[in-house]
Amino acid sequence: MSIRTPERNVLPDEPRIRQVFRDVIAERLTDPRPPQAAMLFQSSVDPYWTDDRFFLGDFYDGFLHQDTCQPHTAEGVPVLAALAVDDRVPPQQRFRAISLLFSIATVADRRLGDCWPDTPRYADPGNEDRAREAVRSCTPDLLARWAPECPAVRLALAGLAVVFPTVSTLPALTPRLQGFVEQHPLGTDIGDYVRFILVFAAGNDDQTLATVESFTTAYWKSTSPGAPTPARTLHLLGQMLNRVGMGLTRSHSGG
Repeated sequence: MSIRTPERNVLPDEPRIRQVFRDVIAERLTDPRPPQAAMLFQSSVDPYWTDDRFFLGDFYDGFLHQDTCQPHTAEGVPVLAALAVDDRVPPQQRFRAISLLFSIATVADRRLGDCWPDTPRYADPGNEDRAREAVRSCTPDLLARWAPECPAVRLALAGLAVVFPTVSTLPALTPRLQGFVEQHPLGTDIGDYVRFILVFAAGNDDQTLATVESFTTAYWKSTSPGAPTPARTLHLLGQMLNRVGMGLTRSHSGG
């Protein structure tokens, strides 16, 4: 029995992207589905969802509310992973799903870098560890799609590649990102982001720290010099990835 047909008949005015997401999750994930998927299958449409943008804001908020891992964050990772590998999902939203996976996997380090030397408020090591491992488990399948992916999604995948490095993925980043380096100079959002990733991937802590210092200007929110290098690095990389995503959104909307 098809799930999609009755949903579309009952909810003709729902945001189009919700229909797409529901189709993907209905086919890729079996019951019981993660709680974040419930929003896709409920029998009513929130009147606040006047377009895709409002729906997407509510939908993504269910995974990492206020940049904090909740008990169900790890459970929701397969939903994001399913959306990220399905070509029915627009590239902009595949980018966003992978970026959110990056945020979930790095939340502990990023928040530590943000508040050092204080302890991060609302830290939850148990939920953070479970969520990080959930992202780690799906990363190989995501990276396997590098070749057919569009340039925008490749930028997000590169962030995951350095968060979960392997002996095969790190050396591959240099040739994979060379085109971005040639097309986007230093001082541009994409140019700075890919160069920072390549430094990070090289595994030299001193060089990575020096690059953090060189890129941390008024443009980027700085971290305490005493914070651990991984925390400072991921804090900056997360800002860069967000900035790249904002640029892609503006380009997609014609702004």
